[in-house]
Amino acid sequence: QVQLVESGGGLVQSGGSLRLSCGVSGLTFSSEAMGWFRQAPGKEREFVAAIRWSGGGRFWSSDYADSVKGRFTISGDKAKNTVYLQMNNLKPEDTADYYCAADPRWERLRAAGADYWGQGTQVTVSS
Repeated sequence: QVQLVESGGGLVQSGGSLRLSCGVSGLTFSSEAMGWFRQAPGKEREFVAAIRWSGGGRFWSSDYADSVKGRFTISGDKAKNTVYLQMNNLKPEDTADYYCAADPRWERLRAAGADYWGQGTQVTVSS
């Protein structure tokens, strides 16, 4: 059974930092592209960041939404089957539910069409 479990959300002041974690089970971690998405109230789910393993799993490459470049960093720990999203210099517009996703196909993941999704963790940034 595939499970993606997010944690690390919370309330933070503008300019603060949070680190989200996504524990993955039931998947071959290095074969999947992993991503973070977010959905604010009344808005559609949007892409935040994604990571994929390249070079036979020896290194990873990443991609970011323009709105978070330079502030957010996605990373993965294959030994722990966990993907992280380090969020720095948070802004009120970053307030949303954040979801972890996994799919073996990069393009489908980036298009928010991933096979697997977590339940989400809430991030609130106060001004």
